[in-house]
Amino acid sequence: MAPMPPETLTAERILETTEEVLRRYGPAKATVVDVARALGVSHGSVYRHFRTKAALREAVTQRWLDQAHAELSALAEDGGRPAQARLRAWLEALFAAKRRKAGGDPELFATYMALTEEHSSVVAEHVAVMVGLLTRIIRDGTAGGEFAAGDPEAAAQAVWDATVRFHDPAYAAEWFTPGIDAAFSAVNDLILRGLRA
Repeated sequence: MAPMPPETLTAERILETTEEVLRRYGPAKATVVDVARALGVSHGSVYRHFRTKAALREAVTQRWLDQAHAELSALAEDGGRPAQARLRAWLEALFAAKRRKAGGDPELFATYMALTEEHSSVVAEHVAVMVGLLTRIIRDGTAGGEFAAGDPEAAAQAVWDATVRFHDPAYAAEWFTPGIDAAFSAVNDLILRGLRA
């Protein structure tokens, strides 16, 4: 029987392997050579997909941040539900996703915290996407008479800022403390009351 041909080297495969290498060695010690070795290829093969180590790390960071976008986009665009219900569900989904990442793989989460500090432009783009999704919900709620937001974009930014404790990785240590769910619910209730005013 002939040996199996080697798996095709794709950007996605490189990113998956880079996550494993980062988990194993951490961001300070992980190298492109480590990634190539784990893939069984030369480091030049990795560089054909990602021109620099910084580009590879930025792509890994972007991939990590993008993982939440699909679910949150679907919630924001669900025009069949009232905006108030969509907003609450959206904020709950965001907090749940952040807690899953922090609790499910703390080593990789710590690595991503370091990477997001290195790639602030990637984080800024992520925040812009998130605030854009919030704007969509608030704009729909304002158009439908559920909310009284004069400027949906400014209101969305205010909601993002008001909920920072529940999605910014800097607060990850608090996400599993007693009373955090009650605090999160209280903030959501306050936001919804404020938008209805």
